[in-house]
Order: sequence, then structure tokens, then C-alpha cells
Amino acid sequence: MKRLAALITERGEMILSGEEQTPWAEYPRPDLVRESYHCLNGDWEFYVSRSEEADIDMKWERIRVPFPPQSILSGIHRDIPDGSYLWYRKTVQVPRDLADQGNGSHEASVNGERLILHIDAADQITDVYVDGTHVGTHEGGYSRASFDITDAVAKDPFELIIRVFDKLEDRVFPYGKQSLKRGGMWYTPVSGIWQSVWMETVPAEHVEKIKVSVFPLDGERYKTVFDITGIDTGELTVEMPDGENVSIEIENGSAEMILEAPRLWSPDAPYLYRFTVSAGGDFVRSYFAVRTINVRTIDGISRICLNGEPVFFNGLLDQGYWSDGLMTPASPSCFTDDIVKLKEIGFNTLRKHIKVEPDIFYYECDRLGMFVFQDMVNNGDYSFLRDTVIPTVGRLSRDDTKKLPSPAIMERFKCAMLETAEHLEGHPSIVLWTIFNEGWGQFSGSEMYALLKAADPSRLIDTASGWFAGCDTDIESRHVYFRKVKVLQEPTAKPYLVTEFGGYSWRPEGHCFNLSGNYGYGSYKSRDALVNAVRALYHGQVLPLVGKGLCGTIYTQVSDVEDETNGIFSYDRRVQKILPEEIWEIFDKIQKAVTGTL
Repeated sequence: MKRLAALITERGEMILSGEEQTPWAEYPRPDLVRESYHCLNGDWEFYVSRSEEADIDMKWERIRVPFPPQSILSGIHRDIPDGSYLWYRKTVQVPRDLADQGNGSHEASVNGERLILHIDAADQITDVYVDGTHVGTHEGGYSRASFDITDAVAKDPFELIIRVFDKLEDRVFPYGKQSLKRGGMWYTPVSGIWQSVWMETVPAEHVEKIKVSVFPLDGERYKTVFDITGIDTGELTVEMPDGENVSIEIENGSAEMILEAPRLWSPDAPYLYRFTVSAGGDFVRSYFAVRTINVRTIDGISRICLNGEPVFFNGLLDQGYWSDGLMTPASPSCFTDDIVKLKEIGFNTLRKHIKVEPDIFYYECDRLGMFVFQDMVNNGDYSFLRDTVIPTVGRLSRDDTKKLPSPAIMERFKCAMLETAEHLEGHPSIVLWTIFNEGWGQFSGSEMYALLKAADPSRLIDTASGWFAGCDTDIESRHVYFRKVKVLQEPTAKPYLVTEFGGYSWRPEGHCFNLSGNYGYGSYKSRDALVNAVRALYHGQVLPLVGKGLCGTIYTQVSDVEDETNGIFSYDRRVQKILPEEIWEIFDKIQKAVTGTL
């Protein structure tokens, strides 16, 4: 019988003690900011049933949104049977800017204001009811849902019900690391709402999306194109580095400008250009950055270059799990804390592993200067023998055009992949997409590569991270556990990345989730032993490969997660196992070796 500990982060303590009344009150969408923000996080009524029909005898519990009910911070903290319907109910005041127009629905519509409900993520199928009226359905557990609820609001306050159906066992929808039988590298599943729920009021004609594309021209000039969905005309104003504002007219939903010698984005200098869009009665704030990512052959070696200069991606695998909130940290500031501390150690990259985070995570990476390798979220079947054991002993090839998943699984993955790319395309920190990881659900890799490259030609693609290559891809990608990192005997035609390795384990007493077992790739009995092993790994195995063409490594991992104790931080983020002064010098040598300044 496994003994499991309840671990609470410092920010989680603030929520449980009542010091922080409304969790995740921060504005949830930094790339399209309006003043008319109404946070709906906090206390909701909650009920779990096996039926899709409402029951008049429902015995409602209290749940704290946006935390999934399996988590400590939700206040529920128990397993939810697979195939359940999760009901959320809340009485909501009509926002003042609508109420002033006459108590909501019809009058608001006549006056041009609309009330939009946003659910940033709920796993898996979401239905929304307002005052008993069904206003829409959304499918997918890692993507945003938005509903115009204006015409359904019948009274002030109004009743909002969100029903979420979750059936992980089918594996049709993307599911990531969730498992009904958690343990080892598989984690406690989440159900229902797990990201922010909020509302905003907008004019009938309003900015729905802004896409910013930056193209290098001759010399130091860059063409910047703004494509704005939802409006035809208006004014766009960019704040320049010297403090001056440049205004551009929007025509047919588009605007352009030429930037002369712009400030370029990099982890060392993550400059963001801020701008506003004013169109009719709508006003939004957003940002963009100027940077290029491409491949160059330098001295016969394929190098990944940022703004024309070679860079080494010194990264960590980031599962995005938290001891008290599971897939939802106690606060967005938890993202900030992780990024700042990891940069201080010398890491410049996070591989966001088979999960899509709230927008605030990517904004913090943009703002603070942290590269992101973004994984797509897998669906379909996983086989331990086929997808882990056989490749680990050396068989790395497989024809992924045979023995295909069902058409429903393949279509769901394709749609989710393209939706993820479109959702996150505006974040300069994201420089690489990972389509498939270690064969989990992998099919038709070359076809998926072509689809994603057509949707976003500006980033690199790792089609098959780890193994089962042979399909079209921009990089060579390998995972190395249980043996030395001897992956490069001579330079390769494509940039070479070790996209998982390390995973060394040390269990900090009092900060481990599983008190009865452990999962990692090499165990050490003390922090000093762990530090020495990690130093030896980078100095003895990584540094010698840089001159042969190694462009980056992803060490496993940011934090311990449940049974895994191989993180830089403990699962509750209270113990930092490796300090900057213990490894910074080696990381500096690796970067200098890439740039030729060692």
C-alpha cells in the first residue's frame, strides 16, 4: 500500500488560510487586454453525477475554481470516477456596464454591448447554461472556450451552470500525462475546470484576435504586419523604445509598419514592443517582439541561430504539475518564481511537456526571457513495450504510416495541434514545436510536419522527439537515459538536440509525495552527491559534444512530480536542490563553446 503525503506550496498556504480570497484574479490574457474584466474564480457550487441530466436533489458542495477537484486547493481533493459529469453553479451579477443599460440581455444587445464568458480550460467536453438556456458546447481539455451569453441573461443576478464531461479511458481527446492508474511517469488525472473562468463586455464589433508577423528585410529593417480579426478600421499605436508613439491606420483589418534597427528579443534582453488598438468603441492593449530563429551551417556544423547568432538551448523538461493544484499552480506568480530561479541557475529553455499552459505562463517567458519548446498534447494509445522498452534498448525506427489509430483519434489530434499553434503563435519565447513524444500516439509524422509547417513556417519542428524518426523534421532529436550521452560522433545534416536526459533523483526528506517508492534515472543519497553527479554530467558528457554540433539539451526536470524525485525543485517547490553557484560556471562554458568564445 503506497503512502502518499499532502504537500502544500507557500502560495497554496495563502489560499488555504484565506489570506488570498480570489485565486487567479490576475488578468488571464496578456496579449489582448481590456478594462472590462470580471473574474469569476473562487467559490462555486459543485456536484458530480453519472447522468447528463440535472437532478433536483443535487447535493451541492463547495469548490474553489480554477483548481481541479482532484487537487488539494479545490477543497474537494478526491478521485472523480471516469465518465462523470461535473456540474458547476454560480450566481453572477450582471457587469455594471451592462446593468446600467437596462439589466442585461435585450437592452444590452440593442445598445451594442455583448457579454462574453471565457473558460480558459476544462477537461474535456463543456456545456454552458445561463438562466436555464443552453448557450454552447466546447470540446477539448487544453483549449480556450468563449461564449456570447448576452441574449440568454434573463435576470440580474443570473444563474450560470457549467457542465463538464470527462472520460479519459477513451483516449480520443488529448490527455498528456494523465492516467487513471497513476504512478511512475504517469500522474493523477484532472477533471473539469482547471483554468480561469471570467467575463468581459465588448462592443458588437470588436477585436477578436491580433496576429503580428515580423519579416526581416534588407540590413536591419523589419516589416511588421498586424492582422486584426473582428474590425475593419481603426488606429494602432506602437510605443517605441525611445518613448515615442507611432500611430498607424487600420484598413480592411490590417496595418503595416517598417521597424528600423529594432530592439531584438533574446533571453538576455527580452524586449517587448507594446501597442494598442482603438476601433470604434473597442480599445485593447497587446505586445509583440522582434526575433528570428533559423538554422545556419557554421564551420560545417548545423547550428540553431537566434537573430543570426548560434545559441545553445540549455533547458529543462517542464511537466507543469504542482503538489497542491496538480495542473494548476496556486498563483500565476508560481510561474514567475520558477522562471526567475531557473534563469539564475543558468537555464534558458523550458520544454513544456505534453501540456498547454495558461496564457500567463507564456507571457512570463516572453517578458522574462525564457525559450519554450512547446509539445503538442498526445492522444491515442501508449504501449510500455512498444513505446519505451524497445526504443530504450536501441530500436529507434518504426514506420508510422502503418497500424494507424482510429480516424476519430487522428482527426482530433490534427485539430488540437493546429488549434494549439494558432493559440500560441504570438509568443516570441516559443521557438520550437514538438509534435510527437517517444511514439505516444504517433502516426503519419511527415504529414503532420507538413500541416504544422504550413500553419507556422516561422518556428522549428521536432516531429518525433526521442525516437521513431524517419519522418520529415527540422532537427535530430534523441532521449538518453541509463547510458552516457555519446550521441554525436560527427556533425549531422540537421541541428542535433538531446531533448531528454539526466533525471537524477534525490529525495529531500519531508518534501516527497510518495513515501513508499521512488521513480528516477539514477538515485543519490545526498544533495552533495546529486550536485556532483549533475556537474559531472554536463562537464564530462555535454560540453565535449558542443563542438561536434550539439545545439541543446533538456534535463529531466524542473521539479519532482508525484513519484518522480528528479527535479531541480521539490514537488512543493520548497527545496531547491541545485544552486546557481554550483553549476553556473559549467553552463557558461557551454554557451561560450557554441559562440566560439571559450
